[in-house]
Amino acid sequence: KGNGMIGNIYSMGLALQALEATRKFYAPRKWDCAQAFSVVSAHDYQQPMAIAQVLPALVGRSYLDVAGLDCAATKDMSPNRQLPLSPVLGTHGVPRAPIQVNYSITNKLQGKHFHYSTSVTVPSGSTLLQVMEVAAEENPQTFSFETEQTSWGPYVTSIHGLAGSTEDRTYWQFLSAGNALDEGVGTYKPHAGEHIQAVFSTY
Repeated sequence: KGNGMIGNIYSMGLALQALEATRKFYAPRKWDCAQAFSVVSAHDYQQPMAIAQVLPALVGRSYLDVAGLDCAATKDMSPNRQLPLSPVLGTHGVPRAPIQVNYSITNKLQGKHFHYSTSVTVPSGSTLLQVMEVAAEENPQTFSFETEQTSWGPYVTSIHGLAGSTEDRTYWQFLSAGNALDEGVGTYKPHAGEHIQAVFSTY
């Protein structure tokens, strides 16, 4: 993409590692690693798997460098020489203003087609998963859903009783303003008035 994104935010870590590992094999051009690094540095990664893939690239390494690491050199490092952990700055206890998020589910692909919409109120900073949970609490017959936990966070397997299938190559795709979300439901935080669409799709 023109903004430096390679695929989506989850694929950026491996893409940057590949660019770094092959840097000496390509000539400088208008597009370079700096654009991709600016995308990564501006994003607040929450998923451990994504963080594990981005970190090597941020220090100019790749997974290929692991074979050459000398773990014995760091074995004797005393605890007081290790880097301190940063304190987590949070807003625990601070009330968050409520926002309204529009949420719709659509199936024009299989079986009986449907389209349902709702508007839910959640605290600002809520994830899409929390929006879906509120919608399901308010109208379980329409907005019920199921997830499975993956190393990338919760993955929506079924909405309104309709499940994706690897055999049929179907899944639930999440969109905002017609564009696929760059994050999963467990980390994406909708803004006030945003319309999130869950569309049963093929890949």
